[in-house]
Amino acid sequence: MRTILLATTCFLSTSIFAQFGDFKKAVSKPLESIQSVLSPKKDSLSTNDVIGGLKEALNKGIEKGTKQLSAVDGFFGDAAIKILMPPEAVKVEESLRKVGLGNQVDAAILNMNRAAEDACKTASPIFVNAIKNMSFADAWSILRGGDKAATTYLQKQTSAELTNAFRPIIEAALAKIDATKHWNTLFTNYNKFSFNKVNPDLAAYVTEKALSGIFYQLAIEEQKIRKDPAARTTDILKKVFSS
Repeated sequence: MRTILLATTCFLSTSIFAQFGDFKKAVSKPLESIQSVLSPKKDSLSTNDVIGGLKEALNKGIEKGTKQLSAVDGFFGDAAIKILMPPEAVKVEESLRKVGLGNQVDAAILNMNRAAEDACKTASPIFVNAIKNMSFADAWSILRGGDKAATTYLQKQTSAELTNAFRPIIEAALAKIDATKHWNTLFTNYNKFSFNKVNPDLAAYVTEKALSGIFYQLAIEEQKIRKDPAARTTDILKKVFSS
């Protein structure tokens, strides 16, 4: 019995020291080797895969989305993002139409949308710069995030810069028809007698709606790549988004 117990003890000791020896060897190697010992089931995607795939996906989405929105009727022809009179001004719009000024209201709405379409032509370089500055942590977070994780990232990174780029273009487009002047006069007076205030700054209102529209479109393009295999047109997109 003592012989069996002694043999068992020796076997266990040898096994433990052998495992310790394997771990000791791993410690002297790079971090990846240690991780493979501690966690053999390592993610099959490398960081380079993720960064490359996401950048390609974002660039494709941006290229398609901005091209679509900056075309004639990019905003005006899309009911989901078409810029209308603000909800607070519906009664004013109805009153203007009743007195025969419906054509002027329609012209104002058309010009607001045309201004947004023009502004979107400047968006692409701003988005591309944000993509270039994406960190490893950002990339993994986006990949493992929800359906709009990439769009949310771009929204946080670019909103201020897009606002600064869009507003002068929108102001210039609206100024051509004196829209800003008439809007400011109309709603400054309207706000004196109404509890439902309308922003008298037309350029700010259109800029806000233009930003909302462009991020709406980017979210659509992102979801296509995440959910629709047919939208993954390159090997790297297939590898990253099918994993």
